Amino acid sequence: MNYRGLSRRDALRRTGTIIGAAMLGTGLVRAADGPSASGQPPSAAPTGKSFRFCLNTATIRGQKVGIVKEIEIAAAAGYDALEPWIDSIQDYVKGSGSMSDLRKRAQDSGISIESAIGFPEWIVDDETRRNAGLERARREMDLVAQIGGKRLAAPPSGATDLPKMDPLKAAERYRALLEIGDQVGVIPQFELWGFSKNFNRLGECVWIAMETGHPKACVLADIFHMHKGGTDFTGLGLLGPDTVQVLHMNDYPAEPARDKIDDSFRTYPGDGVAPVPKILQALGRNGGTKVLSLELFSRKIWAEDPLAVAKTGLAKMKDVVQKASAG
Repeated sequence: MNYRGLSRRDALRRTGTIIGAAMLGTGLVRAADGPSASGQPPSAAPTGKSFRFCLNTATIRGQKVGIVKEIEIAAAAGYDALEPWIDSIQDYVKGSGSMSDLRKRAQDSGISIESAIGFPEWIVDDETRRNAGLERARREMDLVAQIGGKRLAAPPSGATDLPKMDPLKAAERYRALLEIGDQVGVIPQFELWGFSKNFNRLGECVWIAMETGHPKACVLADIFHMHKGGTDFTGLGLLGPDTVQVLHMNDYPAEPARDKIDDSFRTYPGDGVAPVPKILQALGRNGGTKVLSLELFSRKIWAEDPLAVAKTGLAKMKDVVQKASAG
């Protein structure tokens, strides 16, 4: 668009209109009224069809069963999907495992690979480390793609301490990561880490995703991390259908306080004080199908039978979804 001859105010107004349309087009924010992308009116409570149930393998990571067994456990427990950690896929490859066999095993079990967990340093200021991180991200996304996976977690690894990072630089770097994802066929999700001193709130992460200007930019949210970082859960209601595609499911107790709590205090959804049904209602009203991925880090749970843990977690998730659906 040619802005010559326009006043500064007119130019800003037109620019704002373009940016707003782009945000709506990429699904990062939703319209103020009218139906969502799924055809569901914003005021409607979500239904069970709004969600897919996924097992993040951190929940049974302590049992060290390997990715083949993790797929079997997810299928036996009744999950729709799995979110493995990259190192478990790498261990499988080191053991001379066939990626095509692993992909077929998941498909035959009815398990989709909705996301995977990795920690490449794609966002750091040091250019050498950042380039190495982007190459690591490419390799990890390629592993995910080979087993039919859709997404990779992209937390601010290596940039969790001060000094505070320029968010525009973060957006540029996230876009570079997204462009690698385009080449591989996997979507990197900007992951919110509540303990980080950089980008520990949902609004910050959504802003960075918007500023990439990339149509596949999205945010990986986590109930525990939103609490840890101080995000108010009501902000979820402002998002579009594609902003948060995967939600890490967990809960937390009233004590210890936010500044003292850590991952070890995560508990099953519904067993803590988080307003989990309200969180799911907000996400469900945004439209689209959300992947609810159970992610716990409990030494107590790691000492239990992994199939029993998976079944308990799925039952807990279905219970809070039912409560959310009831309004």
